[in-house]
Amino acid sequence: MPEPVLFKGARVVDPASGRDEICDVLVDGGVIASPRASSATVLDCEGLVLAPGLVDLHTHLRQPGREDKETVETGCRAAALGGFTAVTPMANTDPVADNAAVIHEVLDLARAAGACDVFPVGAITRGLEGEAMAELGEMFDAGVRVFSDDGRCVPNARVLRNALTYVSAFEAAVIAEHCEDASLAEGGQMHEGSVSSSLGLAGQPREAEEVVVARDLAVAKLTAGRLHLCHLSSAGSVEMVRRAKAEGLRVTAEVTPHHLVFGEEDLVTYDTNMKMNPPLRSDGDRSALRAALADGTIDVVATDHAPHAVEEKEAEFDQAPFGTIGLETALAALLTHLVEPGELSLSRAIEAMSTTPARILGAHDHGGPIAPGRPANLVAFDPAAGWTVEPPFASKSRNSAFLGRELRGKVVHTMLRGELVVADGKAQR
Repeated sequence: MPEPVLFKGARVVDPASGRDEICDVLVDGGVIASPRASSATVLDCEGLVLAPGLVDLHTHLRQPGREDKETVETGCRAAALGGFTAVTPMANTDPVADNAAVIHEVLDLARAAGACDVFPVGAITRGLEGEAMAELGEMFDAGVRVFSDDGRCVPNARVLRNALTYVSAFEAAVIAEHCEDASLAEGGQMHEGSVSSSLGLAGQPREAEEVVVARDLAVAKLTAGRLHLCHLSSAGSVEMVRRAKAEGLRVTAEVTPHHLVFGEEDLVTYDTNMKMNPPLRSDGDRSALRAALADGTIDVVATDHAPHAVEEKEAEFDQAPFGTIGLETALAALLTHLVEPGELSLSRAIEAMSTTPARILGAHDHGGPIAPGRPANLVAFDPAAGWTVEPPFASKSRNSAFLGRELRGKVVHTMLRGELVVADGKAQR
């Protein structure tokens, strides 16, 4: 059992309870306890924010199959250093996580790593091929609560309908969709517009996302199933989600830090670390995403942490893979670019990165509230600490869109069930 720890003089920001106050928080026996005189280890938290541990709804840990890019161990360490106490690794592994055996393998690796809780995502269809449903019930029994074909939407609307209907029986499960019409997106290297034309790069129109968002919302309405839309990138998608929520559909949506911070203009140097899917879009799209996050239309900030080998990203732009790592920078990116300028309250940022994703996932031990008897899954960070994003990273990969950028906000402590897995900014596992 971990030794008692007292977080002294922290600013406790807890969206689940509405708290925002300076106080002491005692952890004893792995749970939040009532502060009292004890022999606890005292952590001076003056100037620090203490919040529920972050929860990432969209992570790639690559294991099994691409351990050269990331492993469960290195990914969990990166997550802990970024303030995350729970992550959901996607199913596009090798073999694909479309059965209970692969799910159990990932869970075993996570237990051995011990740095954060792992909730594996199960594939919607066998082999991510979009044709036949995977063994959803078997994977649910193994602990899966989110089902997704990751970088592929389910192309067959009937299969999607069947999946939404099937998981509705579980109540706690959700279908997560990457919204992209492959025929419209085919060959696209970045957002289709004036910048892609000037750079001579094939573009991917925002309509490639929007037509699938429209279809998926229609199918969700038909089935009354729980639908989660991954990494939205367009203003049109935001408006459709807003209308769907007003109609009472059971839909949630996420956005990534890189889509909130960067845009198509950031690709003028042909930096492959800026090559994403969906692509970074226009200023108007970015503004719409920020406003939707602030007003709650977009529920969650997720990293879409996508590690790649150095040689892959050093290829010619049209040959490089899509994606950026993000677990170690997500919190600081939000603090620097949205919270500090006043576009987003600190409480809303924590809600979108902790409380709400924990609720969607059904991870009841995460996301707060910070209250006596609750599991001590916490993060303490310094919102004023400046740092430069540069290797080495805890992640095995270095393909960060924020590479070389100055950010403010640094994780000091991360606690998982009462154990400090990050202490004074250093990983303990």
